[in-house]
Amino acid sequence: MKKIEAIIKPFKLDEVKEALQEAGLQGITVTEAKGFGRQKGHTELYRGAEYVVDFLPKVKIEVVLGDDAVEGAIEAIRKAA
Repeated sequence: MKKIEAIIKPFKLDEVKEALQEAGLQGITVTEAKGFGRQKGHTELYRGAEYVVDFLPKVKIEVVLGDDAVEGAIEAIRKAA
């Protein structure tokens, strides 16, 4: 058994879910997350003061599967995300 964790952009969730279903996976766990990295944040205005939003919304996908299905699942996530 292996566990795959992937952090993706929220709007890619449906595509990744469909790709994993096509790869034969029965279920996934999805958690809302926030993070920063290559994707830059943005500036917002609140009550007249500007502030930088560094942490952007993300989605964390977790899949537990047999050793024989790992490569197919990873490839499905890579292509869809």
